[in-house]
Amino acid sequence: MWKEFKEFIMTGNVIDFAIAVILAGAVGLVVNGFVNDIMMPVIGNFAGGLDFADLKVVLSPAEIGADGEIIKPENAIRYGAWINTIINLIIIGFVLFMMTKAARKYKMAAAPAAPAGPTQEELLAQIRDLLKK
Repeated sequence: MWKEFKEFIMTGNVIDFAIAVILAGAVGLVVNGFVNDIMMPVIGNFAGGLDFADLKVVLSPAEIGADGEIIKPENAIRYGAWINTIINLIIIGFVLFMMTKAARKYKMAAAPAAPAGPTQEELLAQIRDLLKK
């Protein structure tokens, strides 16, 4: 059983999948940084200096003690963070679309041309000749 597991783990598909998962996590971090640190400040600037990450509906405010310590944290619906997540999804989807499109184009260019077979007229002529015999 251990030998079968070792063979399974060492197959190319499992290793390729592991690499893809690690790269997807890294791409996600890069896109998240791009959205939060580059895109959202620009969009917020055009929206009158608004920071989407701070948009929320407070359901119950935080309770702060006399010493300044938070007794009960704020309970809020953070829809601004959700907007950031949607923008992340759109950007990641677009990047994956472009990568898939490039990979398909590369595969099409690298694929050998199919050998040219007989034309329809040639096939019909062969059938006609066979029927004559």
